[in-house]
Amino acid sequence: MNLIQAILMGIVQGLSEFLPVSSSAHLVFTSNFYKVFKGIEITQQSNQEVFFDIMLHFGTLIAVLIYFRKDILNICRGLFEGIKSRNFSDNNTKIGLYIIFGTIITIGLALPLNDFAETLVYAPSVVGRLLIITGIVLFFSEYLHKKQISGKSELSVKDSVLIGLAQGLAVLPGFSRSGWTIATGLFCGLDRVVAARYSFLLSIPIILGASMVYPFVKIDISEALTYNWSSIIVGTIVSGIVGYLCIKYFIKFVAKFSLNFFGYYCLVMGIFTCLFFTLYK
Repeated sequence: MNLIQAILMGIVQGLSEFLPVSSSAHLVFTSNFYKVFKGIEITQQSNQEVFFDIMLHFGTLIAVLIYFRKDILNICRGLFEGIKSRNFSDNNTKIGLYIIFGTIITIGLALPLNDFAETLVYAPSVVGRLLIITGIVLFFSEYLHKKQISGKSELSVKDSVLIGLAQGLAVLPGFSRSGWTIATGLFCGLDRVVAARYSFLLSIPIILGASMVYPFVKIDISEALTYNWSSIIVGTIVSGIVGYLCIKYFIKFVAKFSLNFFGYYCLVMGIFTCLFFTLYK
């Protein structure tokens, strides 16, 4: 991995983490396209490549924390006050509880799928097929949403459970985390902006957990010292900056426009990737 590749993947991660197009799929595509054009055999990722992917997600996590810093502070304060007073009627308290419920549901579904998900990192044609499914889900969510008179401004326990399940499925590269969670929010009748904001907030515990747990569990310190840390750090910073700008403008976009544009993109990119890597073999 060199500096140019790190910057490129940082940009890809920053753009695709919050757009409903699957950041994990695009990291798989970018990495494998790079290997093809460099004449490198497509094999299982090295520990450095997997760690770099985790750090790119960490960069976008920092972007979420900065952008939603006021919301996060209010939610934490609401949870503390709610537990202290045993009164959970405040909206911030409810959102905090829903994030906890959704995260538990996500972990319960994602853990059994995780080993299979890791094998897809070097199966880009399969990831392309999953991205096509994401495109179909986005189209269907918009179709149902247009039939609703107005969107709900508040979540329910049922909504948090269903969105948590959607986020759990998105452990599979190609199943966009933001796409599936926002689409599920629309299925549940939520307002477009409410669904998007909750989707981003719900990502925080999962990305934070993965960023902290993986390095301690699977990375040997002596091996980590041999990594190209300059490229890793630059890629992480780039993903954070691009991710912050993406959140800012995507929320404005989703308030006014449908997700069909991203649905078309997922279909085209998924079909192209399937054909490319099938012919490459």
